[in-house]
Amino acid sequence: MKIRLTFAALAFATLAGPSFAATEGPSTVKITGEVIDTWCYFSGVMGGPDAVVGSAHHTCAVWCAAGGIPVGVLADDGTVYMVMKLEGAAPLADGDALLEIQSDRITANGVHYLRDGINYLIVEEVVDNEGIVNLTHEDFGVVPPFTFPKSVREP
Repeated sequence: MKIRLTFAALAFATLAGPSFAATEGPSTVKITGEVIDTWCYFSGVMGGPDAVVGSAHHTCAVWCAAGGIPVGVLADDGTVYMVMKLEGAAPLADGDALLEIQSDRITANGVHYLRDGINYLIVEEVVDNEGIVNLTHEDFGVVPPFTFPKSVREP
């Protein structure tokens, strides 16, 4: 598990761009947004950012969280926060602690740190949980072409 988390952290640091030592924090924040699967969101492996939110991506997001991929919060302003701890969970947020809120739209109070261009969040309290708000790809106009068998895609 530690190896997967270390690999994921290195991958995300690489995706963040050039390495720089800018750090900021801690600061107290209140964030509202969707709990996301950071691997699919940042890598683009399942399509663009619109393809990896809501119930259409929920099962994959749960599998990734259970497998140790870091969970994030996609805030309403588009900022992604890597969740490092969730209230009442182990010091490093493990997948099991986050499965209950994966893909949900939450409002959370916490502590924000910024390091090397990556936003980290220690969730001290989930103030509100609206559940899954984005229901399907069709609801927000994104249907990735790979979701259909090849015979359906080609005339």
